[in-house]
Amino acid sequence: MSRTLTFARGGVEPLDFKSLTSHLPIANAHIPAVAVVPLLQHSGAPAVAVVSPGDRVREGMLIARADGFRSANIHSPVPGLVRDVGDMTLPDGGRCRAVTVECAGEFDRSGKILNRQPWDGVDAATLNALVAEMGVVGLGGAGFPVHVKYAFGTDRPADSLIVNGIECEPYLTGEHRLMLEKPDEIIEGSCIARKITGARGVVFAVAENKIDAVAVLREKIAEKSLPFDLVTVKAKFPQGEEDLLRHVLREDRTAHHIPPGTKTIISNVGTIFAVYEAVVWKKPLIERVITISGSAVVRPSNVKARIGTKIGELFEDCGGFREPPGRIVMGGPFLGAAVTDLDAPLTKLTTGLIALTRRETASCADDACIRCGRCVRSCPWGLSPTILVKLIKHGRTEEAVAGGLNDCEECGCCAYVCPAGIPLLAYLRKGRSWGRMPTRDGAI
Repeated sequence: MSRTLTFARGGVEPLDFKSLTSHLPIANAHIPAVAVVPLLQHSGAPAVAVVSPGDRVREGMLIARADGFRSANIHSPVPGLVRDVGDMTLPDGGRCRAVTVECAGEFDRSGKILNRQPWDGVDAATLNALVAEMGVVGLGGAGFPVHVKYAFGTDRPADSLIVNGIECEPYLTGEHRLMLEKPDEIIEGSCIARKITGARGVVFAVAENKIDAVAVLREKIAEKSLPFDLVTVKAKFPQGEEDLLRHVLREDRTAHHIPPGTKTIISNVGTIFAVYEAVVWKKPLIERVITISGSAVVRPSNVKARIGTKIGELFEDCGGFREPPGRIVMGGPFLGAAVTDLDAPLTKLTTGLIALTRRETASCADDACIRCGRCVRSCPWGLSPTILVKLIKHGRTEEAVAGGLNDCEECGCCAYVCPAGIPLLAYLRKGRSWGRMPTRDGAI
């Protein structure tokens, strides 16, 4: 086994709390009686509804069509009656249209014997069109439409496909479980992605704290005699960020996994599994695996849940709360967003639901900077967060942009290590918003 790789500068090694759920198999969440399906579950423009109140829909039926380059199709997670098509507030405070479906009638897919679709003899463009039709987006949290990311491979082959199995956010273990429970499907999904992109090589990158998954994947790769490589990387945050991972694999001079200057495409394990289901079973992205965890949860779990399920109902599936949570985070604790409405729905972008106690969520003190330099040392991109925040506080956003604000990936390492409790990430996000600087599409 080659040495464990990592990026050279910055990052943090937080307590990860993965032991709460890493040993637990993926369970099926309940089917929601009412599914609220937002039409913005991707990085581009909202999809446009193609159904109206009173329409009957089937499981997996298209209910909203992609509208624009970075938009994605959306399908009904359940059969039933369209109750409403109206505005809703997203967990991050934004607003979009949503289709509300009241579950009723027979399921077309669940519990049925499905016909496997051959794909070996299908050309790359047709396969990618099927991925687009099924509404597959990146499931690491950024939500970039996969067919867009893969598209240039149909015209100009990629040098390498990197399958990201790092899952570096604390608490989250859904992808770990997918690698353990669905290794054959992930391997086949990687073969499909390789064909679409034209990649000459495939590299699996898995964190060292998932050594059981490393062993399973190595065994499967050898069993199928595939020319795939597998490397272990340090369990450090934000090790899974695309630019950092790409740099690590390109700069490793001992293993020569990806030579410098080559073109790479990165997809995380959850996305690869969704590509497999889209192509092999023609299954739209209507459900996903998430981790439900945190000290306030009675039974932390990994579950496969339907898009549009209310997060409060998912917590009920896990026994509810031991005590009233101090904060509920949708996603991981570093990159996720706090939510207050338990009626907010699960979306394609939801990687986890974390309920923390009041003791764990003390508010930031926002004291004066003591100039310890920890934020600078922790920044993987070599920025000076405290200086950028000072500029933002004084309304000098243009100077902050000139100082590298646009290079910030909002990973939160600086805020995590700050002994003064300054909410550095919150200020940086505010500054980027003022400067209209969009975040990149690389998903951790």
